[in-house]
Amino acid sequence: MSEQPSKISFYKGDNIPLEMHKVRIVQKLFLPKIEDRKQNMNDAGNNTFLLQNRDIFMDMLTDSGVNAMSDRQQAAMLVADDSYAGSETYNRLTNKLTELFGTKYFLPTHQGRAAENILAEAFVRPGMVTLMNFHFTTTKAHITRMGGSVEELIIKEGLEPNNNNPFKGNFDLDLLRKRIKEVGPKNVAFVRIEAGTNLVGGQPLSMENMLAVSDICKEYGVMSVLDASLLQDNLYFIKVREAAAKDMSIPQITRKLADAMDIIYFSARKLGFARGGGIAMRDENHCLKMKEFVPLYEGFLTYGGMSVREMEAITVGLDETMDFDIISQGPQFIKYMCDELEKYGVPVITPAGGLGCHLNASEILPQLPHNQYPAAALGSALYIAGGVRGMERGTLSEQREADGTERYAELELLRLAVPRRVYTLSQINYAVDRIKWLFDNRNLIGGLEFYEEPKVLRFFFGRLRPTSDWQEKLVAKFRKDFGDSL
Repeated sequence: MSEQPSKISFYKGDNIPLEMHKVRIVQKLFLPKIEDRKQNMNDAGNNTFLLQNRDIFMDMLTDSGVNAMSDRQQAAMLVADDSYAGSETYNRLTNKLTELFGTKYFLPTHQGRAAENILAEAFVRPGMVTLMNFHFTTTKAHITRMGGSVEELIIKEGLEPNNNNPFKGNFDLDLLRKRIKEVGPKNVAFVRIEAGTNLVGGQPLSMENMLAVSDICKEYGVMSVLDASLLQDNLYFIKVREAAAKDMSIPQITRKLADAMDIIYFSARKLGFARGGGIAMRDENHCLKMKEFVPLYEGFLTYGGMSVREMEAITVGLDETMDFDIISQGPQFIKYMCDELEKYGVPVITPAGGLGCHLNASEILPQLPHNQYPAAALGSALYIAGGVRGMERGTLSEQREADGTERYAELELLRLAVPRRVYTLSQINYAVDRIKWLFDNRNLIGGLEFYEEPKVLRFFFGRLRPTSDWQEKLVAKFRKDFGDSL
């Protein structure tokens, strides 16, 4: 297991990330011609979630459940204890979490949002508030469904696209203390700390900030909850950006953070390179408050809706998360992509975070107001231009106010996730090339409007149409510039 990243220099002086793995299983990709891509986009209601994977060349929608498994994970799946109850596979996963986090109790769930549902059911009551550095879509939906509300207490730098604070996901500690006092500790369901803050560009929190949040929670008797789904990226950034962690190993940083938290939950579709999730804790009372919801919503307590084969893969994947060479790959590829786009003047969120490269749609498409969903329009245009699927992280991902008015997002981002151990450098360069072309032709991109709008989580399955014939113009310009190229 690597405690320091392997240092490899190129004789020619190149500064590029080097994959510290080899590919042993491959999947053939297809790139439809641009006319077909435009038709596919319209058939999908200009919602990248509704595209068919067979029609996608590079799937950068998410890093959730699409990461490549290692040979060790594949091998582990063969020894799974396939039983409904009392599974040794469950014991192995629980023991691994105890080893890494120091927790005693583990409640399995089929994925991260299932863990969020259980947390909300157990601890959120009408009128209560959940304080967090920044919301995530499903987290907020579960909390508001239970009659609670969400308050975001991220530092102001976190919402500044090009502020170079290395830990833009940090809590505003003064504001956290103030809001606990104002609301009253009994009215705070819990304080949620999201490692690798998803909706502001995968930006990390410092170890110092996370420990300070925990101390404030303990001072006022408020429960601290760590969303560890993107923890591996956050661990990498703590190691390379925070002086206090420079001489600490990844397992040491992990344990220091875990020891400070009351509850840790995660999506293993991200943390662990497999598909599942769960909730880990030390306190038996916390466990008892949530335990009953596992068989109600997920499955028996020793599988929680997961395949035991996936659980074996998660156990090994968590172990691999402690290897610096492995967890450095994602952030290094993302930084490379962001750096290349910056060379061409394409506005991206900086510093490069975890999870993916985030295009600043507000800057790229200043001609589009929030109510024409610039980030979604950019996502539609990018698929048409290159067969690359990204995810809108802006106003479309918000939910309307009770009176039906739009809640405009602080940031309009197109997230281009980089699934771990999946894409090569040449494929990243292809995506950069098509984004550069799109940026040079950004004046052609128009807006979108809903024609089917769900009331909850509309970004998952809502359908939109272009507000003009801008897509036809984009196709025509592509053919002029690229000829018969795909």
